[in-house]
Amino acid sequence: MENYKMVAKTMFGFEGILAKELRKLGALNIEEGVRSVSFEGDMGFMYKANLCLRTAIKIIKPIHSFSVKNEEELYKKIYAFDWTEYLTPHTTFAIDTTVNSENFTHSLYVSQKVKDAIVDKFRDLDGIRPDVDIKFPDIRINIHIQKEHCNVSLDTSGRSLHQRGYKTATNIAPINEVLAAGLLLLSGWDGQSDFLDPMCGSGTILVEAAMIACNIPVNINRKEFAFEKWPDYDQELFDKIVESCLSKTREFHFKIAGYDKAPSAIRKAEDNIENANLSEYIKVGQFNFFETEKSVDSHLHILFNPPYGERLDIDMEDFYKNIGDTLKTHYAGTDAWLITSNLEALKFVGLRPSRKIKVFNSHLESRLVKYVMYEGSKKTKFQNQDS
Repeated sequence: MENYKMVAKTMFGFEGILAKELRKLGALNIEEGVRSVSFEGDMGFMYKANLCLRTAIKIIKPIHSFSVKNEEELYKKIYAFDWTEYLTPHTTFAIDTTVNSENFTHSLYVSQKVKDAIVDKFRDLDGIRPDVDIKFPDIRINIHIQKEHCNVSLDTSGRSLHQRGYKTATNIAPINEVLAAGLLLLSGWDGQSDFLDPMCGSGTILVEAAMIACNIPVNINRKEFAFEKWPDYDQELFDKIVESCLSKTREFHFKIAGYDKAPSAIRKAEDNIENANLSEYIKVGQFNFFETEKSVDSHLHILFNPPYGERLDIDMEDFYKNIGDTLKTHYAGTDAWLITSNLEALKFVGLRPSRKIKVFNSHLESRLVKYVMYEGSKKTKFQNQDS
């Protein structure tokens, strides 16, 4: 099977960890870009990348590129391309466009032009035109115009890969699954200790942490990928890839716990954990983090996404001071990581972070910060709060 170039799209700041994931999976010629990593692999690797990459949002397969200065030139060059390898008059298609160019400012207009060129080409060849289906197309075409350069790709994933398939219930401000996985990997989480998310909401960080700890293919619960509708889709090969990836899962010998003070959040978290088939690894309980103590003697890895004040109305100064006080007083022997876009509020934690990493939560510039809570001189045995 021949290798070809692919591009995995990701979030700002995750390029390095995505490249590392690709190396571990066995990709060739890996090159980091901005919010993307290009690599090479064959069809089986394309299936594996969609199944296993935790920090990829989409995986696209470039099929054509050219320079372009205006709409007329765009139409002509798209029309001139041989689309018969990828489409028939009976194939439905959709077009997603991203533009970063002075000559092209409206992505919807570019999508329309590309659609017209493809439809006209087939009408001229066969007298029949393929139909556009925005929701469930057979082929999804990706157009990216950067200044005067146009890349045409096939979308191998379909819906964004953050839609893992296990989440049925969310809270007011849910964290994106790709963001959660990326933060965990940036924090060095590898499943070799106990883990706690003390403000777990609907449980996304907990599920992603368990999947990393057990080396479970992250999109194993997903219903479908775009490549399954391609004419060269190989079901037998895909089944083999799934089987091979599942054979590499491992046992996890520690505890993953989540707290939230809202009973509705705990119910949602339990549903999502059950959907992901991870109930044996994750326990959640209704606790207010500020009233808890560390429940294990050994090292603890904490990662959480506290409120930023964007959608929840709370006293930020008091809230973030309580985070610092709780960690200081009750969580010795812990590496505590949190993400926030409220950079002002971080000052009230009252602890000096040992690391600060710039990331984005949706459109919000944020910081992932690490606080190391060293063991004090007298080791305290804390009450067990396993639920």
